[in-house]
Amino acid sequence: MALADVIIIISRNGGAFLSRWAHVVAGITWIGLLYYFNFVQVPSFAEMDAAARNNAIDKLASRALWWFRWAAAATLLTGVLILIIQKNGDKSQLFSGDYIKTVPGMAIYTGILLALTMFLNVWLVIWPNQKKVIANARNVQAGGEADPAAAAAGRKAAMASRQNTIYSFTMLLFMVGTSHFFLPGKFKFAPSGGDRATYWIIVVVIWGLFELKALGVGGTKPGGLNTIYDTHQVAIATGLVLVVVYYFVFYLILKA
Repeated sequence: MALADVIIIISRNGGAFLSRWAHVVAGITWIGLLYYFNFVQVPSFAEMDAAARNNAIDKLASRALWWFRWAAAATLLTGVLILIIQKNGDKSQLFSGDYIKTVPGMAIYTGILLALTMFLNVWLVIWPNQKKVIANARNVQAGGEADPAAAAAGRKAAMASRQNTIYSFTMLLFMVGTSHFFLPGKFKFAPSGGDRATYWIIVVVIWGLFELKALGVGGTKPGGLNTIYDTHQVAIATGLVLVVVYYFVFYLILKA
């Protein structure tokens, strides 16, 4: 074996290990902060008076949001590196049309769909709206007038954050399940085109309906269909139900 081939193999194996390790570390940071915001910070802020809450937003939330959004970016980047470096036969899994037709491929790409949506929610919805909330808190502390648009911005950010919490349980199921749950024997290794189409139609419709609601289509006021975003307890329950629904769809259509 030529020296160049040995270097490529070592580089590929080392790169696969490092990218996977970094992906796990970044992902733990991202999802951990997501749960901190939803399960700890938001309920705590609701019990504070306005002055204490504005001070906490300025000093605490702004720092946590820095780690939150960059951990999301690092998770996405390292996930892409895993797909590029890790080989499936002699093709990169990212570009292999055959891989996505297998049960493991369908599982990981379901997780990727949800994770990518969560990433976009962070950078395109949560962070832009939270910047308005932080700016308002700092302005009020400096003696300025409160921004009347801050409350609406906070609600939009909260809905997207709660939706990310709902997605996260199912996303983790499929990310972990690719190697541990969705294995040949229990599931078809190479489902038919009809089975794949049926699965993806159901998955995408459910995903789309949730995301449209999280983005405020139909309104952002509490209650009604938006009840799933009103408290973290209901968001957790909704997320657990979504896990069951997605697993049931996967099992029903793709079982061996």
